[in-house]
Amino acid sequence: MREISALIITQTVKKLCIEANCHLGNDIKKRIEQFYENEKWPQAKEVLERIIQNYKIADESNQPICQDTGMACVFLKIGQDVHIIGDVKETVNEGVRQGYEEGYLRKSVVRDPLDRVNTGDNTPAMIYFDIVPGDKIEITVAPKGFGSENMSRIAMLRPSDGLKGVKDFVLKTAEEAGPNPCPPIVIGVGIGGTFDKAAYMAKKALLRPVDKKNETAFYADLEQQLLEEVNALGIGPQGFGGKTTALAVNIEWCPTHIAGLPVAVNINCHVTRHKTEVI
Repeated sequence: MREISALIITQTVKKLCIEANCHLGNDIKKRIEQFYENEKWPQAKEVLERIIQNYKIADESNQPICQDTGMACVFLKIGQDVHIIGDVKETVNEGVRQGYEEGYLRKSVVRDPLDRVNTGDNTPAMIYFDIVPGDKIEITVAPKGFGSENMSRIAMLRPSDGLKGVKDFVLKTAEEAGPNPCPPIVIGVGIGGTFDKAAYMAKKALLRPVDKKNETAFYADLEQQLLEEVNALGIGPQGFGGKTTALAVNIEWCPTHIAGLPVAVNINCHVTRHKTEVI
C-alpha cells in the first residue's frame, strides 16, 4: 500500500488549474491550424487566425486563453493500492482555491443556484472518482466554461430511434447552439448507460485528444460522419459562416437497458482545456 499526502494532491491540482487555463493542448492547436489552412471563407479564416494569435499570446504571457476560466472539473483515477492521507475532496478544493487565486483566474462559482452568491474562490470543484488498478493517482483538471456548457443537452430516445435518432439529436443540438458556444467546438457524446451515465460519458469524451480515434471502428466512423455533417451546417468560427463549426466529435458508449437509448451531448468551445498529471 502506497501512501500519498493530501498536500501533494493540493499542489498538483493548483498547478493544473493554472496550466489548463493558460496553455491549450497541442492536439487542439494542430487541429485549429489544420482547419485554418483548409478554410476558404475569408471571415472564417480571419477568425481562426485571431484564435491562433490568442492562444500564442496566452502561451507567451502565461495568461488565461479565455476570460471564462470555468468551473473546475477534476477527474481522479485512484489506484486501489493507494492510501490518501487526508480528506480527498477538501484537498482537491484547496488546490482549486489556491490555483484560481495565485493564477489570477476568474472566480465563477456561486454557492447556491438560486441565491447566486459567489463563493469567491471558484470552489467547490466538480469531482469525479474512478478506482483503477495500481498505486498511483491520475489527476485531470478540465475547466468548463458555461457558454458551451449551457448548450449541452440530453435525450432519452426510444430504442426504435436507432442510429438515425442519435445522429439527428447530435446535429440538432449543434445547430441550435449556433454561435453561442464560441465555435469551432468540440462535441462530446455519451451513448448508453442511464440518464446520468450518458451525461458523464459525454463530459469524459471531451478529455480524449481530438487526434485520437475511438477504439471501436464503428464509433470511429460515426465520429467522422458527425464531424462532417456538423461542419456542413455552415455555422463557422464564432458563427460568421464557413466550414469550421466543429474540430472534433468524440463518442463514449456503454451498455444500456433493453428499453432505452440515452444520448447526451456535452459541447466545449475551441478552448477545450484539460491538463493531466500522474502522482
